[in-house]
Amino acid sequence: MRKEGTIVRYTAEELEAMRRRGEDRTDVEAVKAMTEEELEASIDHEDEGEFDWSTILVELPRPKVAFTMRYDQDVLEWFRGQGPGYQTKINAVLKSYIAAQPK
Repeated sequence: MRKEGTIVRYTAEELEAMRRRGEDRTDVEAVKAMTEEELEASIDHEDEGEFDWSTILVELPRPKVAFTMRYDQDVLEWFRGQGPGYQTKINAVLKSYIAAQPK
C-alpha cells in the first residue's frame, strides 16, 4: 500500500486479499437504515469536496462489435486468470491506453 496525500493505492494482490477477507463489503442494511440527515452528516465534505453536477455527461453506451483478435497466449491466460469478465477488463485496458495518448 502506498499513500499519497489522502489517496491510498493498493496492488491487485492486496485488493484480492481484502476481498477474500470481506473488507470490500458495504453494510448496505446499515446505510438503508440511515436517514437522509444522518447520511449527509456522514459525508466528509472537506475531504470529499462538493460534487459538481454541472460536469455530468450522460451518454448511452455504444454497442459492442464482435471481431477476432490475436493475443499472445500468456497475455490471454493472465486476463482469463483474473476470473469472469476478462474480455471487459481487456477492453478497459485498451480504453485507458487510448485515453493516455496525446491528442
